[in-house]
Amino acid sequence: MNARRWATVTVLAALGGGLAGPATAAAATPGQAAPVDVIVRELPGTGSGPERAVEALGGTVGRALGIIDAFSARVPADRLGALRGVPGVDSVTENAPVHLTGTDVEAANALTGSLDAITHDVIGAAGMWDRGFTGRGVDVAVIDSGVVPVDGLSAPGKVVHGPDLSFEASSCSGNRCTAAPARYLDTYGHGTHMAGIIAGRDAATPGPVTSGDRTTFTGVAPDARIVSVKVADSRGATDVSQVIAAIDWVVQNKDRNGLDIRVLNLSFGTDGVQDYRLDPLAYAVEVAWHSGIAVVVAAGNGGYGSAKLNDPAYDPFVIAVGGVDGRGTHGTGDDVVPSWSSTGDGTRNPDLVAPGASVVSLRAPGSYLDAQFPGARTGERFFRGSGTSQAAAVVSGAAALLVQQRPDITPDQLKALLRGTAKALPAADPVAQGRGLVDLKTAWTAATPSASSAAQTWPRSTGRGSLEAARGSSNLTLDGGTLEGEVDVTGRAWDAARVTASSAARTAWTGGSTTASGWTGGAWNGREWYPTGAAGQPLGMRWSGMSWSGMSWSGMSWSGMSWSGMSWSGMSWSGMSWSGMSWSGMSWSGMSWSGAGWGG
Repeated sequence: MNARRWATVTVLAALGGGLAGPATAAAATPGQAAPVDVIVRELPGTGSGPERAVEALGGTVGRALGIIDAFSARVPADRLGALRGVPGVDSVTENAPVHLTGTDVEAANALTGSLDAITHDVIGAAGMWDRGFTGRGVDVAVIDSGVVPVDGLSAPGKVVHGPDLSFEASSCSGNRCTAAPARYLDTYGHGTHMAGIIAGRDAATPGPVTSGDRTTFTGVAPDARIVSVKVADSRGATDVSQVIAAIDWVVQNKDRNGLDIRVLNLSFGTDGVQDYRLDPLAYAVEVAWHSGIAVVVAAGNGGYGSAKLNDPAYDPFVIAVGGVDGRGTHGTGDDVVPSWSSTGDGTRNPDLVAPGASVVSLRAPGSYLDAQFPGARTGERFFRGSGTSQAAAVVSGAAALLVQQRPDITPDQLKALLRGTAKALPAADPVAQGRGLVDLKTAWTAATPSASSAAQTWPRSTGRGSLEAARGSSNLTLDGGTLEGEVDVTGRAWDAARVTASSAARTAWTGGSTTASGWTGGAWNGREWYPTGAAGQPLGMRWSGMSWSGMSWSGMSWSGMSWSGMSWSGMSWSGMSWSGMSWSGMSWSGMSWSGAGWGG
């Protein structure tokens, strides 16, 4: 299987003559530029054209990197432009080793969007560390694009992999499928960024985390554990039904096999506008909420689809988080809510806000976002991104700290505590900021709201509405066909009554087991997600290259792009897709991961 067979591709200019026949590596000539190491990513169906082009340009081909449809090479520095113009070449990125260096950390920490600045100067997390509250013992589920074990997320036991429900879990040829090399890993670059914000901690850091250690990378809840459930592939592509299946798995396994999932981070949303009381995605997050899991959701990007918060942030039970721009200062008096952060419709607005502009977190080297937005890199280890995705991750980390401090706190009480202690921002729009900026300096000393005062009595969702309406404008396409209507990602008719009943009963998933690498096997609502191969090994769904034909993650600006009102909330990661992106002023071809941009 190749998970990058996109319906829309960018056709690059052809390289001039000399590539039609077999090629050999050209000898370096006197005066030729020194060679540089690069990673060359290929478009689907390219064959050996890019490799032959490297040799024709005087370079040498290294090893294949199947995990990202790429290969390494050495190419004269003055021929990189020509190589980027070769048909079938997706990107050419200079390859440098990533090392854990104090210089990188210190340079990153000097930025106002660094986790060091956020935890010490803005939200007060560092003060809780000094009192022994670092998130230890708390598991935070992250439903996203996976996580790679880079420094900061590589310590033993730091990340537990749940099921990989993405299109990259298996590799199929004919009737034979095997586990794909990208299973569990983040080929998109979004999930690693979120996990670093929530709970990153350099493995070399000795002893307890304190506010005095400002020379290593530290997330908001540095001793919390990440439970990664991968649903998105290297372009951020996923379907609402995959996200619902992931939520079902989190709920059903929240306290099994040594897990203690108390917080769920969902930096995802669609522009679906059906009443939350009917919406199946809203129903899924409510089941998680009422099962004892605090669900933190990116509010989404303003202007994506409708005036409403994205689905499921518009569900009144969950914690909906908007973004704040610190405007390059460490104080909060001048902070504003940027126009890329959804304000809501006046009925359902963000509950609170958190730093979301130019947030510096961990880089996933070689991932799609890393290759597409090299200007977002900070040193060798870090990456900058803006959006409500990042803001939600900050609040998920804050929630983990408060859960460790108050093990018996319920999701309703936690939400009331965060809202009740948030700090009003004088320069920010009073509606867009909700109750204000998350403030742990006040929250950690405040009394836990009583169960009766914190109880939320909103009408609950039935989940019996339309799956297609939950997608909004975010639809996957496969070989020219579009996944639409009341059909889930497996091609099966959507049975709302069955799905909601199994979700509520915590029986949606059957079978499956934990292995050394992560969760594998199992069926969701009676459909095997991991069919068994000839050797009896669970393999994975047969995906043959799906992509968005719409917009869906809550992040949205990258690599120093100025969106004049937009940056990443991923617009459906809170809402944006990446196949054939046109950046002329601002145009994603798919918005769903709630980010607004990278590098700005």
